[in-house]
Amino acid sequence: MAHLQNLPWELIEEILSRVPPKSLVRFRTVSKQWNALFDDKTFMNNHKMTFRFILATESKIYSVSIHPMIVVRELPFGTPGLESLEIDNLVDCNELLLCDKNNGAVVWNPWLGQSSWIEPSLKHSGMQFEGIGYDNKSYKIAASSPQTRNKDDLWTIYDFAYDVWIDHEPEPDDDDSVYVESVVSLNGTFYWVCSHDETVPLCYHIRKFDFSSGLFIRFCDLPCGRNHHDSEALVLGVFRGDRFSLLKQCMVTKKIEIWVTEKKINHEDGDDVVWMNFMTFSSPNLPDLVETVTYTKPSYFIQDKRLVVCSCDNTGHAWIYILGDNKLISKTRIDCVVDPWPLHCTFVPSLVPVP
Repeated sequence: MAHLQNLPWELIEEILSRVPPKSLVRFRTVSKQWNALFDDKTFMNNHKMTFRFILATESKIYSVSIHPMIVVRELPFGTPGLESLEIDNLVDCNELLLCDKNNGAVVWNPWLGQSSWIEPSLKHSGMQFEGIGYDNKSYKIAASSPQTRNKDDLWTIYDFAYDVWIDHEPEPDDDDSVYVESVVSLNGTFYWVCSHDETVPLCYHIRKFDFSSGLFIRFCDLPCGRNHHDSEALVLGVFRGDRFSLLKQCMVTKKIEIWVTEKKINHEDGDDVVWMNFMTFSSPNLPDLVETVTYTKPSYFIQDKRLVVCSCDNTGHAWIYILGDNKLISKTRIDCVVDPWPLHCTFVPSLVPVP
């Protein structure tokens, strides 16, 4: 260790950016400076083995890295529960990935190659695994189950610490006819984009589910909505690890807007949330980010004043688009993913172990 102290810190960072992720976990104990480095999002994003998108077909799972070039790799099937895929949904849970299947779910950190198989509750059929969150005690999974007619879905929470499912009856809500769309997990709390089907134009806001209280709460309004319900993109995301981002694309003009919150999100109070327009793209050659066969929404992240998007076209091919300076910089078709309309989501590289 003494000879390492004589090296410039920039050189140490460069060396560590080439070390396999599993080894970085062990290196956390080397020093406080190294431990802090491994929590730095910039370092993680620039690591030579980082990838930012996950694509899943009926037979294979792929990672897609962007820096410095677009590289697609097939991920191995050494994950319990993924031997036969049949994945219904992929959910990026802000450092962990949830693979929802019809007979359970896999909690996965594909960067570390760690996973855990979660059995559904035996009391409820048709469970849909929504995502992973946490409170001050442990990690938790939220799942919804359809109930009888004229009743809201039943929400069930799986607690990793106690290996138990706990039912949560939905609280009465003043907002009737709520349509739930994209969901993100931020600092252990779930947030949804919601709209009212009975309002014209549609009124959009964010609602949260707090794992500590088990309550659904209206959190804040969105800075914009959309005019066409399914044909326009309106996707909530996480910006810089502690803020919201919102991608909107107009179906008619193809104009893309990116909004971000000015301050870090305080999960206890949405009254101080202020949105600002961060990027706008209005050049004539912009792609359609919502394909009109399955109405799948795009996955995206923002890095260094550039917008990186993964979406499928109307033939089912997956594309990676990079936009910046009010123009489309590049577009790359992922030809090695042969099955049409793969599931896709972002993935934030992390050293968080699977609980």
